[in-house]
Amino acid sequence: MAPFGELIALTTRAQVSAAMVEGRIHKPRHNRYCLADAEATMRAVARTGGTASHLSAAQEFGWKLKHDPVRPCITLPRSARKPAGSYELHWADLSDRERRRNVTSRTRTVIDCARAYDFDVALSVADSALREGIVDRDDLLVAAARSPRTGRAKSVRVAQAASHLRANPFESCLHAIAMTVPGLAVVPQGEVPGVGRVDLLDRVLGMVIEAESLEHHWTKAGLQRDVDRYTKAARLGLVVLRFTWADVMFSPREVAAAIEEVVHWRTMQAVGRHALVA
Repeated sequence: MAPFGELIALTTRAQVSAAMVEGRIHKPRHNRYCLADAEATMRAVARTGGTASHLSAAQEFGWKLKHDPVRPCITLPRSARKPAGSYELHWADLSDRERRRNVTSRTRTVIDCARAYDFDVALSVADSALREGIVDRDDLLVAAARSPRTGRAKSVRVAQAASHLRANPFESCLHAIAMTVPGLAVVPQGEVPGVGRVDLLDRVLGMVIEAESLEHHWTKAGLQRDVDRYTKAARLGLVVLRFTWADVMFSPREVAAAIEEVVHWRTMQAVGRHALVA
């Protein structure tokens, strides 16, 4: 996508006109041209004159999301008129540092998502950004602290919770659920001697919470590996809770309730042991 001035610097008026006649180039709005096969987000940017932002920007970076945007997410200058069409519109005056090539910057994208969406959606974006390795957690913490007052608490919470250790949105969303359970304090990719790394670990309560995907368990060798792994965990006195993608994405309340019940009786067990010692 480009304005006419950029195109004419690389080609000629005749070539631009010919490409438009042949349908290889479209002109969705005044002084804005784009390739005919440009994907939906960039076509929306061209039509509105805005900047791809929020989940659409995260998608442009190739980050893994809890879900794709339903409509192109576009940020327009505060003075711009509302364009016709089906878009998820946001309004902000972006600096040159906050956008590049018609897409909001990585840090700006994470903070925008944190301020606009539910915690699990935003955490998935932030975790994916950290896994990419271009921005780090300190970048997010500083940007969150400097973000507008409206939504700042949400952005700070996401920045503080973000981690590159969670492998995908499945694990990010499971951790987001676990964070709502009183009395539970899990860390991602906790190391258990003799067992290895587990998705979420509470060392005090002796609880392991795993995000189980089919790809790791569909072979005979995978099944045996799992049986050995969880038998070792049981021999160490750990309680293992295993949840599928469908559980986490479609039944988060039931997942939270299951975790809460186990936290309750593990806490009661610990109280009972202390009482016997006393």
